[in-house]
This record gives sequence, C-alpha cells and structure tokens, in this order.
Amino acid sequence: MISVIIPTLNAAAPLPRALSSLYPAALEGIVREVIVSDGGSHDPTLAMAEEAGCEIVAGEKGRAAQMIRGAAAARGRWLLFLHADTGLEEGWSEEALRFLNAGDERRAAAFRFAFDDASFAASWIAFWVGVRCATLKLPYGDQGLLISRTFYNELGGLRDLPLMEDVDLVRRVGPARLAMLKSRAFTSAEKYRRDGYARRAMRNLGLITRYLMGADPAKLAREYD
Repeated sequence: MISVIIPTLNAAAPLPRALSSLYPAALEGIVREVIVSDGGSHDPTLAMAEEAGCEIVAGEKGRAAQMIRGAAAARGRWLLFLHADTGLEEGWSEEALRFLNAGDERRAAAFRFAFDDASFAASWIAFWVGVRCATLKLPYGDQGLLISRTFYNELGGLRDLPLMEDVDLVRRVGPARLAMLKSRAFTSAEKYRRDGYARRAMRNLGLITRYLMGADPAKLAREYD
C-alpha cells in the first residue's frame, strides 16, 4: 500500500531509528516496501539497509534526485518520503491508514514536527514550526510527505532542485489539499545543537523567505552548504 522512500548519504548513525519506526506498519502490511535511495555512502548505510530488507537504488548524490529515483522505483499506490534522520511516532500508521481510507487520492499529508530533544530550545522551535504549519500549511521535508502516486504524477513529481525541493512540491499540493496529521515525526536535533537553536532557526527562516520571494535555489544551496 505505501512505498517509503528514504534518501541517504552516509546515514548509518540515524537510519536505524527511521527504519525501526516503520517495522510495525510493515508487519501489518501497510508499508509494502522501503526504498533506500543512496547517493554514494562510504559508511555501513547500504549494509544496514540491505540487512533490514530494504530495496536499494543508487546514483549521484542530491536529495531531490535521490527521491526522484526512489519514487520511480516504487510500486506502492502511496508514496511516503522520509528523511534518514527522522523517525515516526508509534501509532503513526493507524492515522495514516485513516487518511488513506478517506478515499481522496488528490490530497497529501505531513506529520507534526518534533525534535529528538526535550530541551526548552527544541520545544520552542517545534512550537513555531507548528504555528507555521497551522497557518501556512507549509511543512518541510523533515516532517515526511505522504502522497498518492496518482497525485504525485499529476503534479509533475519532485523537481531536481539543489534545495527547497520539498517546499516546491508542497506549494504545488496547495493548502486546501494538504492535511497535517497529529502523529509526530521526530527529527535529529544534532545540527541545531551544533550551530545553536536560535542561530540555525533564523538562518533557515532567512533561506525560506528568500526562496518564497524568488531567490535562485542553487544560490541558496551554496549558502546552506
């Protein structure tokens, strides 16, 4: 029913959490396959994915290109794009199944954002992400995206952008056709702890604001890197 697509690049450290959050749904038959789309890992990522029973597709690195390759290889009626450093909350599949069974394949859904960190700074950032999603219906890729293959194809699929490929697709979905699920997607706070929560949040806000105002994604990607 659902093909999960995970882009990876040297993701051996966070990948087990993402995969373990999918196991119950796989046992229930809700997740049909997990596709790891790799961009040239040199760590144990591929060995771990193979041991877990994932299908592996490989090619040049680039998150958008990797997810495009993964979607092309997927056989499920529904696609779930998930970052390698993101694990879904226990019970997520029950809510996802209700969404699927609603019968409208021309809608998409994203999960509620959370960090794997219980600090005040992490909770503060997560709160404002929730405000953004409630008011603008603009989730990012680290919240996952559940979309039918039919709708994905109608929208033209992901575009091979160097940055903001997730925002680009969500904007084409549109607020009226996007559901925000209550289940949480726990993403790694490692980069925020390293750079400082406020500093990284403001940096990301600046990048998305410039993108929405028409800035070149290639230029933004160079700054992001």
